[in-house]
Formats: sequence, C-alpha cells, structure tokens
Amino acid sequence: MNEIFVKRLIELRTTAGLSQRKLAKEIDVSYAAVQYWERNRSNPDAESIIRLAKFFDVSADYLLGLTDD
Repeated sequence: MNEIFVKRLIELRTTAGLSQRKLAKEIDVSYAAVQYWERNRSNPDAESIIRLAKFFDVSADYLLGLTDD
C-alpha cells in the first residue's frame, strides 16, 4: 500500500484514541492485520478498506490518497 494510506490510517486511529488492537476488534480483522498495514508490510483487501472508511466516516478514496477530503 502507499505511504499516504499508512499515514492516514495511523492518524485516524490515533486521533480516535484507539489502539491497534481496539481498531482491529472494531472492524473485525486480526490485530496482526492492522500492525502489518501500519508497517506497510501488507495491503488491506477491499472489504477491509470499506470497513475502515465506514468506521472512520471517510471515503475509501481519502484512505487511499486519491483525494484530500
């Protein structure tokens, strides 16, 4: 995944006051998945991107760095 996704995911998570473990539970993915995404070691699948976008109330395009809003 691109660096913009990593930066935005970390920013959204920390602004919401969530640990990686809590976010994982909220969007029903493994804790390891969130760790890997934030370390840019793996890419979320489409369903996970949708879950993240809905959870944080942002667009998938924003998460992926395609838009700035």
